[in-house]
Amino acid sequence: MRYIIIGAGAIGATIGGRLAESGSEVVLVARGAHAQALRADGLRLTTADGERVHRLPVAEGPAELGELRPDDVLVLAVKTQDAVAALDAWGDAEVAGGGTAAQRLPVLCAQNGVEGERLALRRFARVYGVCVWLPATFLEPGAVSALCAPLTGILHVGLAAGGADARARRIAADLEKSGFGAPVAEDVMRWKYAKLLGNLGNAIQATTGPDPDPAKAALRLRAVREAKAVFEAAGIVCASEAEQAAARGGKVEQPAGPARGGSSWQSLARGTGSVEADYLNGEIVLLGRLHGVATPVNDTLRRAVNIFAREGLPPGAMSIEDLTALADEAEARA
Repeated sequence: MRYIIIGAGAIGATIGGRLAESGSEVVLVARGAHAQALRADGLRLTTADGERVHRLPVAEGPAELGELRPDDVLVLAVKTQDAVAALDAWGDAEVAGGGTAAQRLPVLCAQNGVEGERLALRRFARVYGVCVWLPATFLEPGAVSALCAPLTGILHVGLAAGGADARARRIAADLEKSGFGAPVAEDVMRWKYAKLLGNLGNAIQATTGPDPDPAKAALRLRAVREAKAVFEAAGIVCASEAEQAAARGGKVEQPAGPARGGSSWQSLARGTGSVEADYLNGEIVLLGRLHGVATPVNDTLRRAVNIFAREGLPPGAMSIEDLTALADEAEARA
């Protein structure tokens, strides 16, 4: 199988680089300065084992590859706000022997949140969910670091609609060979909803900074409590904290050192102009509105980090006291 990594950022480049190290054929899809750096100097991937440079094929879109191959696997690793454009571009690509990628090829949604799979299922016949537990950093074109050990990350893989198949097991085997844990999950979305709870604090970290703080933890807990109430109202079951601890415990340990900014913090630091909060905290807001559950804290976090992205504000420019005050006011109005 050839893996086409659509969105070779922190997650995509780490997956692509590690797959290439273990002998898989990989194409990285990127744009702008990042694509230029990948072409000129290769992918500089730093893991717990040190830094390696991978000189891999790079494309900015499907036209550069010509007809896709029947054994291609598309790995969608863009942020969810960029998913529709990517799915539309790649879904119409022709596959050797007839048909399009959307008709014939598998797409793996290696993204935070749960909306990517829904968007993909509207367009692709073969959609797989990937629950990504892979702390990684992408701040400089051409350079990505993922420092966890002994595994680089854990990637639960399964059919988005439920169940698993032979292809999921083959993909998982390739990932396991590449330094990842890759459990094949018949209920992968249950794991992704659990991961969503963990991502509700991304907006807090992005706006107030990554350093640990009891006030930040308290605000995040309020967002999680709203989400759990929403899940109960919607009948959504997610993997328990005990299950997650058992799956990850001692397998993806981060090195000691300063707190590192997560995906939303990195988006602000790179000045991308957007973050994925509408599909993290915004997912909770959406479900709350559908099921009659108030979600003022999550809506406050969603709005705050979106303002940061639109106005180009640097990450960490807001105090946790000010952000908490906004959440208090919203909760009082709810």
